[in-house]
Amino acid sequence: MAALAEPGPDQGANRGANPGLDRAEARALRARLWRSERRRQLRAFGLVAPLALFLAVVFVLPIVQMLGAAWHDRSVADAMPRTAAAIASWDRDGPPSEEVYAAIAADLIAGRQTRALALPAQRLNQELTGFRTVIFGTARALPDLGADAPPEGWRDTLTGIDDRWADTAHLVVLQRAARPWTSYYMLHALDMERGLDDRIARQPPDERLFVQLALRTLGIAATVTVVCAVMGFPLAYLLATVSGGVRAVLLVMVLLPFWTSLLVRTAAWIVMLQSEGLVNSALMWTGAIGEPLRLIYNRFGVIAVMSQVLLPFMVLPLYAVMQGISPWYMRAAQSLGAPFATAFRRVYLPQTMPGLAAGTLLVFMLSIGYYITPALVGGRGDQMLSYFIAFYATETANWGLAAALGTMLTGIVAVLFVLYSRVFGTRELSVG
Repeated sequence: MAALAEPGPDQGANRGANPGLDRAEARALRARLWRSERRRQLRAFGLVAPLALFLAVVFVLPIVQMLGAAWHDRSVADAMPRTAAAIASWDRDGPPSEEVYAAIAADLIAGRQTRALALPAQRLNQELTGFRTVIFGTARALPDLGADAPPEGWRDTLTGIDDRWADTAHLVVLQRAARPWTSYYMLHALDMERGLDDRIARQPPDERLFVQLALRTLGIAATVTVVCAVMGFPLAYLLATVSGGVRAVLLVMVLLPFWTSLLVRTAAWIVMLQSEGLVNSALMWTGAIGEPLRLIYNRFGVIAVMSQVLLPFMVLPLYAVMQGISPWYMRAAQSLGAPFATAFRRVYLPQTMPGLAAGTLLVFMLSIGYYITPALVGGRGDQMLSYFIAFYATETANWGLAAALGTMLTGIVAVLFVLYSRVFGTRELSVG
């Protein structure tokens, strides 16, 4: 038996050769697997690349440009390059040199000839009221000596035309605006300002606007979110518990706003809530009120219309979660003696938290950037950040301040999302 168990010389040789052959085959197999995986990854990248390029061009790039416009402004540096180079070395210890005034005069003369002074004048006037008059008044009064005029006597010439050229405040503002990077817009969006000594302080009380505006925006968004949660939770519960036919009708009613233009829905609310509208007419007909209520162009109108518009974004995540909760949990709790309210609070409600968290986050993020509805149905004191972003971008062409407000809104959304994910966890934010 022992002799039968001993391997022969050929078997030993084959056994010694197999490990080397196996390693070679394993290396070849790994190479084929790597090439196959590489081809699969390239195919997947090729399918995703058009979408990634589209998102980068139409979504990421505009946001990056907006964020950059809040900090980067070359309107003065490009229109007055000699001034930007000369005044950069001014230490503010005494008046600037004759070379600085000569550069200012040369740039104003050249800008008058090329009609390139509008943007720098607007930029300087944003930071110091009246600077636009200084720029255009001086440019019109300067003699047409060309860009290579001698530097002697330009300080007296400029201060003779407008004595504000001797004012330190105007020169400091010109020096700051001539830099390509600026903090003016972001400080202004935070109701702050930089003094002549470069110290940052709060603006005077009568000039503070945007912090209060941001708090108003957060307050309206939070109120709309609470209203949607209070109305949406029982509606989603009804959708998840009724039979198929009734559920289909209710789902159509929930989804119907998605098939109607936002502008049309807002206009319909204006018709309903106005003094002679359907709501006031019905209340007066029933005798509940003696005169029409003011239901529009105020905070109530903004919250009511926004809640109706955003309600589906609360209902659908809740319904998606509630549909997956087995009714046997509630029945088991009640069979063990728990009242319906206790079973609902301790058994059913905790299981709906992922849907409630997702709906709350979705409604809050959408409402914080709303523009059309508050602009149409809100009063003067009910406008949100988005209204002023559009105002500064389209009405006054103050792109820097519009970008700063957009950056502040983006920052608020990012901070709230991080806090929300920390509190509820990323698992509750993903509702299938």
